[in-house]
Amino acid sequence: MNTFTFRRTARSADSQNRRLACPHTNCTQAACTPCMEPEPDSPRAGEPDHVCCTRIERLTVKSGDTVILNDVNLHIHCGELTAIIGRNGAGKTTLLRALLGEVPHTGEIRFMKGKAACTSKPRFGYVPQKLAVEPGSPVSVSDLVRACVSKRPVWFPERKKDAELVARILSATDTQRLAHRRVCDLSGGEIQRVMLALAIQPVPDILLLDEPVSGVDRAGLAVFYELVSGLRKTKDITILLISHDLDLIATYADRVVLIDRGIAAAGTPEKVYGSEAFIKTFGKGAGGTFS
Repeated sequence: MNTFTFRRTARSADSQNRRLACPHTNCTQAACTPCMEPEPDSPRAGEPDHVCCTRIERLTVKSGDTVILNDVNLHIHCGELTAIIGRNGAGKTTLLRALLGEVPHTGEIRFMKGKAACTSKPRFGYVPQKLAVEPGSPVSVSDLVRACVSKRPVWFPERKKDAELVARILSATDTQRLAHRRVCDLSGGEIQRVMLALAIQPVPDILLLDEPVSGVDRAGLAVFYELVSGLRKTKDITILLISHDLDLIATYADRVVLIDRGIAAAGTPEKVYGSEAFIKTFGKGAGGTFS
């Protein structure tokens, strides 16, 4: 595997100053100020039910007698991109499914808003590995978007306000120019950017990305990661990303969690990539070196 050298860009002074002591019991991380004391121009101003903090405690998932995940403890804040890495079959997707409530588990998953626990399920956004599209299908990007966000049947003629809505949604990922192209004619990277635009409409509390750029070319990878990185800053979204793109994770992720039926290592990319567990899993020098 090629070795790259990364120089992570330091967070701006404003971003650094946004963090205060987290008010939640036994939390050793910082909390984002907008959730506790939102400014008028904060992306979360006026959203008292916004999920600030996700607490995963002693999470265990079994299938019969087989332990898929064991004793997982994580604390995740909004405005952060947390990358989930590990071998195939290590339990990464199971962790996301547990958050979504799709698999039975023991332990606790708590979604916190400000200083209190949420009484309702948070709003999730989700981008899968790929969208199954039949070759030659006449479905356009506009048809896909309208089918997802409008009660008006897509076979009805498109109105001006429909076109404006589609353009506004797609503009979040700079894909509005694709509106009238057939979905089956798009590249893998273009499809995933359209799916990302739909996943953040409306803006979710937690955005889950399950290997969203598998098979996408190098240029498409960089564009997608830039978009996701920008969303965490502008929208203050909690982002959990499953990926095998170790070099890009090193550049864009705030935190990395290495899963191997449980948490084998967690922390900054530099800390995790230098851990014994990471070297045992991927080999020394995988994902690049830091300077």
